[in-house]
Parts: sequence; C-alpha cells; structure tokens
Amino acid sequence: MSDTGYGDFEFERRFVARGVPPELLDAAPALIVQSYYLADAGFALRVRAQVSSVPGVDVRSDELTLLERYAEQVDFCAVTVKGPMNGGTRYEAEREIDPLVGVEMVRRGGARVAKVRHSVWLGEDGWVVDVFAGANAPLVVAEVERGGPVTDLAIPDFCVTEVTTDPRFANDGLAHTPYGRWARAWEAELVRDGPRFLQGFGRDHRMTGI
Repeated sequence: MSDTGYGDFEFERRFVARGVPPELLDAAPALIVQSYYLADAGFALRVRAQVSSVPGVDVRSDELTLLERYAEQVDFCAVTVKGPMNGGTRYEAEREIDPLVGVEMVRRGGARVAKVRHSVWLGEDGWVVDVFAGANAPLVVAEVERGGPVTDLAIPDFCVTEVTTDPRFANDGLAHTPYGRWARAWEAELVRDGPRFLQGFGRDHRMTGI
C-alpha cells in the first residue's frame, strides 16, 4: 500500500522504447515472470515471481523456461489485484507471499509474461526499462511511476511513443495476446499515425543528450 495518501492507487506513464543507451542498463537486472489468473476489461489478478539480480538472461527463451531455469533463485513473490487504467492512474493492491507458493502458482496456471527489468534514475524520476522475453520479444517498454499524478515529465529521447492508455501494452494484455502476434500491424500503425503523447499532464518536455 502506498504511503503517499493515495492508498493502493498507482500513478505511472509508459512508453515504447528504442535504442536505450547500453550504459543505462544494469549489468545484473531483475527477472520477472508473472502469471495472470484473470484479465478482463482492465481488471486483473496477477502473481509475480522475481529474481532481484541476475546477469545474462536469454530473452529469446519462453516464459516457462525462464521460470524453471531461475526458480531456485526467486527471492520475491506477490499477488496483485488491479483495476482499469484511467489516464495514468490505476488501482493496484499488492501483497507479498511466500516465494515457494508464488513460484508454484506461476508455474501451474494463468497466462504468463516475462521481462528483464532495468532500473535507472533520469532527471528527477526513477524509471524502469522492461525488456520483454519469449512471445513478447523484442518489445521494450520504459515506465515511470510516482506517488501522485505524473505531470511535467522529462521524457527521454529513447521513448518513441506513449502507450499508457493502450491496453495492448498492459502486461495483462501482453500475457494473453503477445506483442509478436501483432507487432507488424502496430508498426504500420505507428508509421501511419505517428507517435502519440498524452496531453493534460502539465508541461512535459523531451530529455535530450542521454
């Protein structure tokens, strides 16, 4: 639960990322494999298994293979209930559970998604860069989260378009309909319509020279 006065509400913005400078990426990032037992109209029930630090993850491997390969190193698991995204705000209640139980739940059920998570501090914000594995490779999504609405954001140049409100890029959406199935159509859409960034969030600006 958040201690910012907003309870279990999370505030985030998400972007498709291209050409992230290698020096910003962790040598030993976190590996996350999560399973969605429910994902419908923005509501989701998720179980996450995480290895906090692991080098050399092969993102070409499928989700279950990654879980099995690193199961004994999982050091954090949680069950999370989510509500629909509304303009960068989403209800998200996360509760930690025993890793042994969490791994078995991810192993046994739900639609899975796996990603390698890099953490980096840019300007005044902490960002995560998620490099997706398996059926969602080679998708990379950069995300910033705050304790309140994400306004006046310095957006790095490697963020090519915003997908905060696009359900296709939500993790529950990617678990059930992986990026690899519709990447070509989306790329054509991006060329046709151009990049998009949410309006009404103060004075966003581009962060150059990264």
